[in-house]
Amino acid sequence: MKKSVLALAASLCLFAGTSNAKTIVDIAGGDERFSTLVAAVQAAGLQDALQGPGPFTVFAPVNDAFAALPEGTVETLLKPENKDQLTNVLLYHVDDRKLTSSNIPVGSNYFKPLLTSERTCITRSGDGVQIADGSGASANVIIADIQAENGVIHVIDKVLLPGDRPACH
Repeated sequence: MKKSVLALAASLCLFAGTSNAKTIVDIAGGDERFSTLVAAVQAAGLQDALQGPGPFTVFAPVNDAFAALPEGTVETLLKPENKDQLTNVLLYHVDDRKLTSSNIPVGSNYFKPLLTSERTCITRSGDGVQIADGSGASANVIIADIQAENGVIHVIDKVLLPGDRPACH
């Protein structure tokens, strides 16, 4: 559960300034572009875990990524009775290592998020970094390598959803 909380908090704190040492949660909480992520992390009870020592890599969706989900999805996930499902979605965005963009191998490779029953496929190329999720869709890293004292944040343009193992070619 502690890793779950850390994963969610990491997801929330992805783009505050990084000149002063701050946790992933501090960074996300200080940037309005992540207000939906922060609300989700709080609803799942993950903020304390994500303030822990880490290391964590959080693939943090911006508010527009949450807004692009089907109507009512965010509201449904934020209900107390859906806490387990929300936690799973959030943990799907967190790795328990510090993966800067230069640590991601060139090509396509499976990665195991904190939601250990699932996999993502992360592709690094000259065009940047993309993450394929279990829904068959891909997110683009739009801002990479935001350094936190307990890990790194990569800002993404889509909410990653668990599901079938993504194709990783």
